[in-house]
Amino acid sequence: MRTESINKLLEIHIEEMDNWTKRPYKNNFFEIVYVEKGTGRQCINEHEFEYKEGNIFFLPPLDCHSFKIHTPTKFYFIRFTDHYFIQKDNLTNYNAWFDKIAYVIANYNKIPGDIIATENERQFIINNIKCIYQEYLRADNYSDSIITGAIASILNILARSIENRYVNKANETDSRFGEILRYINTNLLDQDSIKLTALSEKFGISKSYFSEYFKKQAGVSLVDYILKSKLRIVETKVLHTDLSLKEIAWQLNFTDSSHLSKAFKKTYGMTVKEFKHSGRVACDI
Repeated sequence: MRTESINKLLEIHIEEMDNWTKRPYKNNFFEIVYVEKGTGRQCINEHEFEYKEGNIFFLPPLDCHSFKIHTPTKFYFIRFTDHYFIQKDNLTNYNAWFDKIAYVIANYNKIPGDIIATENERQFIINNIKCIYQEYLRADNYSDSIITGAIASILNILARSIENRYVNKANETDSRFGEILRYINTNLLDQDSIKLTALSEKFGISKSYFSEYFKKQAGVSLVDYILKSKLRIVETKVLHTDLSLKEIAWQLNFTDSSHLSKAFKKTYGMTVKEFKHSGRVACDI
């Protein structure tokens, strides 16, 4: 499988195509794709999804991508590495941004394809994509900061859309459960907030019943759910940052790197090092 790279930290292209002549490929960068016109099918890791005018896709690194074009299509491609957000002007909090992007990547493979929740959000993103393109061409002293802010806005909307999808699904069986999942996943770095006592108090469920309630709704125990949610963030940080395992363990409140390594091996059946070298994100846990 061919892996594509980009020469800069950020590249933006508009391409009009009647046929997709490229072979399926993997990126070593992030990619936002906007379909201004046309129809066809998007292929991600051997799964296909219809695309049409107005669709917006987020393509994380290391997934296999291609398109099958049915009618002439105009694409906007915004391609960037995580290091694009390490700015010397300190206008962007890189650590906070990457925690957000880690959340997007960790959950995106659950619901690939177009995930925009509302037409207002879709139009906001489209306007930002076109603004990014114009600033990319303009390239004056303000353009980098404007582009950075616009991309961060797009990613925040994508994160909210992803979050709302699985929260709404969880709410189908119990109106409280989706909000419990939302709270857990947005507080994974705050160990005190996701303890059993704190959760039972926040959501008005007795401590003695909360664990039973959670397992009934989720199909797994609270402890296992939190662990697997953390490990999805570990996947992203291992593949897309230069953080040491010790630093990742500290951020996610594992006792130490040994504790994280053992939990990872037990869940994935491979070591962290083996996982990193395999260059893939597990989708089956």
